[in-house]
Amino acid sequence: MPEIGRYSVVTEDLSFQKDELPEDRSLIIVDDDRPFLQRLARAMELRGFEVRSAHSVAEGIELIRAQAPAFAVVDMRLEDGNGLDVIAELTRVRPDTRIIVLTGYGNIATAVSAVKLGAIDYLAKPADADDVTDALLAPHNAKAAPPENPMSADRVRWEHIQRVYELCNRNVSETARRLNMHRRTLQRILAKRAPK
Repeated sequence: MPEIGRYSVVTEDLSFQKDELPEDRSLIIVDDDRPFLQRLARAMELRGFEVRSAHSVAEGIELIRAQAPAFAVVDMRLEDGNGLDVIAELTRVRPDTRIIVLTGYGNIATAVSAVKLGAIDYLAKPADADDVTDALLAPHNAKAAPPENPMSADRVRWEHIQRVYELCNRNVSETARRLNMHRRTLQRILAKRAPK
């Protein structure tokens, strides 16, 4: 254990044993949130993965075509399109890739689309590196463990309202109509911070 002055420093070993990781540990992470991407990439490297990263659909597809990875973590909403396009290309090039989808929007329809395209799990952002690792290395056909800190019902509702608002091109009147909600009520919800 390393020591600094008189105090010993506990360093946590996050890497897996050789028998816990497959031989091919290649991983791509595609996310346009650069600080989150850097943190997750570093955390996954510490866990033994060989990480390459991209910030857009175009960059993600380029990485896949250069060398298709064994694992992938893909954000649904990217600056130049939808993460489903990255998933579709990845499953076309390498169908056995284990893909995790990340999103800030808890949307059942998108989750179903991602799974139909080949994703094995769907995690809400900000996802913890341990949750991502567990999902990537879970046995085939294993049921995912419930999250340690799931979103509250208020947060799920808020995420849904935000998603519909974005899909309606930030038109409050149209969003309120589609949600069967009074316009002023919607405006008050949109003005508040996201619940925890």
